[in-house]
Amino acid sequence: STFDGRLRHFFDVIDPRTLFTSEEKLKSCVKLLDDFSKGHLPPTVTNKDLWEAQKIKQAIIHPDTGEKIFMPFRMSGFVPFGSPIVVGLLLPNQTIASTIFWQWINQSHNACVNYANRNATSPTPMSRFLLGYTGAVSTAVSIAVGLNLLIQKANKFSPATKVLIQKFVPFPAVACASTCNLLLMRNSELSTGIEVEDHNGNVIGKSKVAAKKALMETAITRMFLPAPILVIPPIIMSLLEKTAFFKRYPRVHLPVHASVVTICFGLALPVAIAIFPQYSKVDTASLEPEIQKLTKDTTLIYNKGL
Repeated sequence: STFDGRLRHFFDVIDPRTLFTSEEKLKSCVKLLDDFSKGHLPPTVTNKDLWEAQKIKQAIIHPDTGEKIFMPFRMSGFVPFGSPIVVGLLLPNQTIASTIFWQWINQSHNACVNYANRNATSPTPMSRFLLGYTGAVSTAVSIAVGLNLLIQKANKFSPATKVLIQKFVPFPAVACASTCNLLLMRNSELSTGIEVEDHNGNVIGKSKVAAKKALMETAITRMFLPAPILVIPPIIMSLLEKTAFFKRYPRVHLPVHASVVTICFGLALPVAIAIFPQYSKVDTASLEPEIQKLTKDTTLIYNKGL
């Protein structure tokens, strides 16, 4: 319920060290948690051991299917496998072909991560995933290519200014694509509603009003999430490129660029996610009459997702 708590949680979620967990270690963690649930813990086991086991299991095993998630699509692999893609998105002097390629790769990676970490308790048809993927790719490519062409044809800007502006093109393209993907994937919630709970975690019912609020809030979240990852590195690189060192050694540009992107990705991603709580409150009086009749609480809670 606090920013600090969410931040620490998401740093655990994206911790890449869990990628190197051995099969033996994973089995021991799963067994330890099973023993804990049955009340048969050895006296030497500490709370720290249990939290570590929980962290490893959550990072590798899908909570609904119980199967291992393919390494590149785990949340703990999002930064190491996603950083090269972000570097490609932010490369200077992009051609139309390279812009299309990197936007397509980025949306394909996001789609695979979304599918691998999907909610499998209520299966989503593959057609809906394909619709979301197609919409995201089309939106990202259209916006990125369109903005680049507009910038190139803008006679008011100097060549240096055009290069600078082009560095920030990936942000609106990725942000809009992410929002488009969300709306295409979850628009059925507007007709079915989402679950609302009381403060004890009891499900009261499904509300279409809460679903509409959840989609709006999540859409805003999706718009802002890529900002620190796709805006901060271009600003840092623009400042570094003016230094005498960079002018003297232009070959260091790519490795430094890659390092800046990876550091920003690893630090900014959990901060950006932690800013927005996953659970929101809604006034019971604003919900459907049938929901209001089922509870005396003045506010209810719903999971808006990310």
